[in-house]
Amino acid sequence: MVVVTNLIISIVVIILLQLLGMLVFSWMTPFKDMEELRKGNTAVGLALGGKFMATAIILGVAAYTNTSIWYLMLWFAVGYVCLIAAYWLFELATPGLKVSEHLQQGNNAIGILLCAVYLGTSFAVSSLIV
Repeated sequence: MVVVTNLIISIVVIILLQLLGMLVFSWMTPFKDMEELRKGNTAVGLALGGKFMATAIILGVAAYTNTSIWYLMLWFAVGYVCLIAAYWLFELATPGLKVSEHLQQGNNAIGILLCAVYLGTSFAVSSLIV
């Protein structure tokens, strides 16, 4: 019974952290992600999908390598800060290219590149989780 309870608590915490992560990412963009998706903006969909997959990778590795919910949350926070830093570093590394504007305009190349930045960062950060 204790194992089932711990499993349920872990799943709930993982879902809540994933949702929280996506909410924070949506606050970072000057446009409404869901509005852009309703319009069929593929670039925003790619970037948003990359964010979702990246946070899921970090959460999955954190859950797999830690038996404590507290360590899972700690490692998720560390990984998540790295994802946010990757976004801002990407912005700094591309002067004269306002990423959020290009996403809102539907620039799929930027959406794909940003998706890859998120996924690459999550794989790299996940290798550090112990």
